[in-house]
Amino acid sequence: MNVLSLVWMELRHRKLSFALSATAVAVAAGVTVGAAAFLNAYDVRTEQLLAAKRADLDRQADALKDDMRKATLKLGFNLLVLPRDQPLKDYYAEDYAAKSMPEAYVERLAQSGVVTIRHFLPILQKKTTWPEAHRTIVLIGTRGEVPNPALDKKKPLVQPVPAGAMVLGHELHTTLGLKPGDTTTLLGQAFRVDTCHEERGTQDDISVWIPLADAQRLLGQPGRINAILAIECLCAAAEALPRVRAEIERVLPDTQAVEFGTRVLARAEARFSVIAEAERLLAREAAARQRLRGEREAFASVAVPLIMAACAVWVGLLAWRNVRARLSEIGILRAMGVRSARILALFLAKAAAVGCVGGAAGVLAAVALATRMAAAISGTEGLSVRGVAPAGWVVAALLGAGALAVLATWLPAVLATRLDPAKMLRET
Repeated sequence: MNVLSLVWMELRHRKLSFALSATAVAVAAGVTVGAAAFLNAYDVRTEQLLAAKRADLDRQADALKDDMRKATLKLGFNLLVLPRDQPLKDYYAEDYAAKSMPEAYVERLAQSGVVTIRHFLPILQKKTTWPEAHRTIVLIGTRGEVPNPALDKKKPLVQPVPAGAMVLGHELHTTLGLKPGDTTTLLGQAFRVDTCHEERGTQDDISVWIPLADAQRLLGQPGRINAILAIECLCAAAEALPRVRAEIERVLPDTQAVEFGTRVLARAEARFSVIAEAERLLAREAAARQRLRGEREAFASVAVPLIMAACAVWVGLLAWRNVRARLSEIGILRAMGVRSARILALFLAKAAAVGCVGGAAGVLAAVALATRMAAAISGTEGLSVRGVAPAGWVVAALLGAGALAVLATWLPAVLATRLDPAKMLRET
């Protein structure tokens, strides 16, 4: 009779011993796979939580950028490019720049590829006298906005003044009795009133807008401007102005950038600081979950080997009990000339069978339980075995279960085969 037949008969005859040994092996294999599956499920849940919070944070950031873009458009231009030799104290006192620069600067700036500025509007502005009306006015010459080809084309903030026309501030058109369609004379040149603004409560109420070429001719500054209005991109928050200034100085070294519209900028900085704090909180949560994951992994690295050692001891004790119960059979076999190696192979073959059955049962039970646990933790149904427990851990658990059973049985089996047959028969 071969070894496999003897093993099969042994397993059928000693069912309880086989069940207890297989249970111990199943616990060892199940704990190994279960620990790996638990850590894997924790990683999946961490990725889901962080991805959800990242998506929510991205939505908030996008909404913030859109809100700030709309707020900026309502406020108007928030960046002013002036000649470098223009003293700012004089500009603030007079509300216009006395120094000028070439009109070509606006095209150079627009074509430079800067991405922190959009809506370039060249102007020539001066406080002067309207002799025909006997009024002091702010004369503003402007033209159509120059687009930034490096950015998506946006709707102009300011529509150009039609040729031969003017736009009047509220105080001027109401006190002079002018309305759209009327014709009047400014500095000896006839203009048609195109638009009359509502009251704004600012310098705009005494301003007159005319085409830039007309303003340059009337003020004796052909091809010159004294400011470029623009909209600064608020995407960089507090870091925007240094970046803008650096880009402008690179393209137009003899100019300077002045920022205004502080309410919108302050609001942008405050709200961007909220986004930055949310980013920091997200990073801290990711770090906290990683630390917790490390703690659980450290616990598993201690608990799993201890449980496996306990199971190995249990299998070894059951194997020794089995050897003690079969001393008479071993003695008879040895007396009949059966070699020790064949008897040892019988015990180890039985141990391998116990390992295979127990390992398979433990892995299947662990995967089934881990699948339900992972679905409950991650909220994802229908997870595959690979999605719950890494394949490497499953294979390692199956091989380890067989090895554990064989190694735990090895010492009792070797000791039994080395006993004297006569002594074994006499003791039994």
